[in-house]
Amino acid sequence: MDIILALKALIMGLVEGFTEFLPISSTGHLILADSLLNFSGMEEKMKVFEIVIQAGAIFAVCWEYRARIAAVLSGLFSDRKQQRFAINVCIAFLPAAVLGVAFNKAIKAVLFKPVPVALAFIVGGLVILLVERSEAKNPGMARITSVDDMTPLDAIKIGLAQAFALIPGTSRSGATIMGSMMFGLSRQVATEFSFFLAIPTLLGATVYSLFKERALLSAADLPLFGIGSLAAFVSAFLCVRWLLRYISTHTFTFFAWYRIVFGLVVLATAHYGLVQWVD
Repeated sequence: MDIILALKALIMGLVEGFTEFLPISSTGHLILADSLLNFSGMEEKMKVFEIVIQAGAIFAVCWEYRARIAAVLSGLFSDRKQQRFAINVCIAFLPAAVLGVAFNKAIKAVLFKPVPVALAFIVGGLVILLVERSEAKNPGMARITSVDDMTPLDAIKIGLAQAFALIPGTSRSGATIMGSMMFGLSRQVATEFSFFLAIPTLLGATVYSLFKERALLSAADLPLFGIGSLAAFVSAFLCVRWLLRYISTHTFTFFAWYRIVFGLVVLATAHYGLVQWVD
C-alpha cells in the first residue's frame, strides 16, 4: 500500500473522529480535507471510504455507552423506562432518515462543495451564539435534566432539528444539541441524547450508502479502510470523553466562533485564489 495514501487515510480518519460529535460538522471538514489532500482519480473510491470510516466513529459511541445500550436491549420487552427511551430515539431518527432518502442525491449534487459548506459553517456558528445568548438570559429554561424524562413530542422536535444537518457544513451534532437546548433540554442531556441519536442515524446512513455504492467496494481497499476506521474510532472515543467533561463547565460559544472564523477563512482563500478548493 502506498505510504502517502495510507497517511492521507489516517488524516481523514482523524478528521472524521475528532469532528463527528462536536458541533462543527464532520461532513464539512471531510469535504474540505478531501479538497486539500487531493485524491485525484479516486473521487468515487473516496465516497465509500468516507462512509466506512464513519462506522469507526459510531462504534466509539457504542463502546462509551455500552452499559446503557445493553440495558435498553435487555429491557426492550420488559422495562417501561428502556422502552420509552428506545421509542424516543426511533422517533427522533425518522425525520432525517425520510428526508435524507428523498433528497440525498439533490443535496450532494448542489451543496457538497467547499463554498456552500463554508457558508453553512458561518450560519451554524451564528445560531449557536443565539442559543447560548438565550440560555444565558434564561438560566432556568432547561426543564429536562435526564434523557429518561423526554416525551415523544420532545423527540420529534429534536428529530426535525437534526434534519437541518442534511445541509453539509451544518453539523448533525450541532443541529441536534442546539435544537434540544431550544426545546428545553439541559446542555448535558442535549449532548448525551445527540450521542445516542447518532447511533441509528449514522449507522442507517452508513448501511444505506454502502448498499448504494457496493459496486465500488474491493477487498484490496481493506488496509486503507482499516487505517481510516481505526483512526476514526480512537479519535472519536477521545473526543466524546473530552466533550462530556468540557460541557460540564463550558458553553458551546468557542465552537461557534471556530465555525465562523473557519468559514470566513475558506471563503477568503477561495475568493483570492490562495487555496484551490476543489468543487
